[in-house]
Amino acid sequence: MAKGEGAEQYSNASLLNKPGNSDGIQLAKRHEQNRLSVCNKICYAIGGAPYQITGCALGFFLQIYLLDVAQIDPFYASIILFVGRAWDAVTDPTVGFLVSRSPWTRFGRMLPWIVLSTPLAVISYFLIWYVPPFENGKVIWYLFFYCLFQSLQTCFHVPYSALTMFISSEQKERDSATAYRMTVEVLGTLLGTAIQGQIVGLANAPCIPGPADILAEPSNFSASPGLNESKPVISLEHTRTAYMIASGVICLIYIICAVVLFFGVREQKESSRPRSEPMSFFQGIKLVMGYGPYAKLVMAFLFTSLGFMLLEGNFALFCSATLGFRNDFQNILLVIMLSATLAIPFWQWFLTRFGKKTAVYVGTLAVIPFMILVVSLKSNLAVTYICSFAAGVGVAVAFLLPWSMLPDVVDDFQVQNPDFTGHEALFYSFYVFFTKFASGVSLGISTLSLDFAGYISRGCSQPKEVDLTLKLLVSAAPIALMAIGLSIIYSYPINEEKRQANRKLLQDLRENEADSETDSAELANVV
Repeated sequence: MAKGEGAEQYSNASLLNKPGNSDGIQLAKRHEQNRLSVCNKICYAIGGAPYQITGCALGFFLQIYLLDVAQIDPFYASIILFVGRAWDAVTDPTVGFLVSRSPWTRFGRMLPWIVLSTPLAVISYFLIWYVPPFENGKVIWYLFFYCLFQSLQTCFHVPYSALTMFISSEQKERDSATAYRMTVEVLGTLLGTAIQGQIVGLANAPCIPGPADILAEPSNFSASPGLNESKPVISLEHTRTAYMIASGVICLIYIICAVVLFFGVREQKESSRPRSEPMSFFQGIKLVMGYGPYAKLVMAFLFTSLGFMLLEGNFALFCSATLGFRNDFQNILLVIMLSATLAIPFWQWFLTRFGKKTAVYVGTLAVIPFMILVVSLKSNLAVTYICSFAAGVGVAVAFLLPWSMLPDVVDDFQVQNPDFTGHEALFYSFYVFFTKFASGVSLGISTLSLDFAGYISRGCSQPKEVDLTLKLLVSAAPIALMAIGLSIIYSYPINEEKRQANRKLLQDLRENEADSETDSAELANVV
C-alpha cells in the first residue's frame, strides 16, 4: 500500500516537473500556500478568545457590579454603560478606516495593531473592576477606564476580525478557520463566565434587608446577639477583592492569547496588499452602507443582537433580584454558555446542510418559547436551568452566523466591484460598530428603566415595578427585536447557490491574477 502511494506521488511529481507543466507547478504552489494547518487555525482561533472573555464578563456582570458592588446610582450607571458602548461603537469604523490605510510591515498589516494594543488594554480592563477610594470622582473613573478599554480592545478586535480575509485566499480554508474561531470564542465566553462567576460567587456579600423584608419574615433578620457568630462573614470588601482577582486572571489569559496569535499566524502579503486607491472616511461609510446585501445583513443582526444583548445584560440581575437566586445566578449563566459551546458543532453542521439563512431562523425561533416560560412560571430553579440550557442553543447561533455570513458579503462585493480591494476591514468594523452601539443602547435603556422603577442597591427584595421591568427586559423586548431581525433577513439575497457561484468566480479571478504575475515574472527574467 505504501509502495503504491509512493509511486503515485512520484508520478504526479514527475508530471508536474515536465517543461510543459509549469502552470501546474504554480497552481500547486498557490494551493499549498493557501492551505492552513490545524495549528495555524487553532492559533488564529485562540486570538478571538480575549474579546469574548472580557465581553462576556462585562456583559453579564458589569451592570450588577456597578449597582451592587461599586454602589453607583442607577442613573449614573446607565450613563457609564451607554456612553462607554457608544464611544466604543464610534471607534470601530475609525479604527477600521485607519487599519485599511495601514502600510505593510514585516509582521503584516493587522498583527502590529493587535500586539501594540494589548498591554494598555489589560491595564485599563483591570482598573474597571477596581473600586477607587473616593466617592466624588467615582463615576468619572469608571467612565474613563471603560471607554479607554473599549478603544484599545477595538484596536485588537477590528484587525483580528479582518484577519479572516488575509490568512488565506481560499474560501474553504477561511470557513474552516472561522469554525475553529467560533468554537474557541464560545469556549471563551464559557471561560469568562466561569472565571468571573465562580470567583465572585465565592465572595457574594449578603443582601441588605429593607423594612418590608423585616416585617414579612422577622425571624430571618433577628438582631439577637451572638447569632451566626461561628459563620464567616462576607463583607462588601471581600466581594470587591474577588472581582479584582477575577479580572487579574482574565488579563493574564488576554496576554497569552495575543502572544499565541502573533507567533502562530502569518498574514499573506499577496492577499492583504490593497490594490485600489485609498478613500476618505466618509467615502468608506458610503461604500459599505450603500451595498444592499451588507446593509440588510447588518440591520438584521443589529436587531437580533440587540435582543440577545438585552437578555445577556439583564439576566444575572433577573435571576438574582426577581427569581431570588442570589447564590445560583453565576451557575445559571454558566449553563447558558456551556450549552452554547456544545451547540456550535451542531449549528456548523446545520448551516452546511440546510443553509445559513435557515440556521438563523431555526436557531432564533427555538429559543423564544423558553424565554416566555422562564418569566411565566413562579421561581423554580430546575425550570430556570432548563430554560437557560435551551437559551444557550440560540446564543450559539448569535455567535456563529454573523461571522460566518460576513465573508460571504465581502466576497459578493468583490465580485460586483473587482476594482475595489483592500477595504475588508471597513466591512467588519462597521458591523462591530452597529452591534456595539446596540449593546450600549440596550444596557443604557435597561439600567435607566431600573432607576425609574425604583431599584434598590443590594436589596433583598425589589419593588414590583422592578420585577416587571426585568421580565420585560429578558423576554418581551428581546422577542420583539428578534422578530424584526428575522423579517429583515428574509430579504437577504445571498443564498447557497449564489455563495458557491461567487466562490468559483473569485477563485478563477485569483488564479488569473496569479498567472499574470507569473507570466510577468518570467518575461522579466527572459529580458
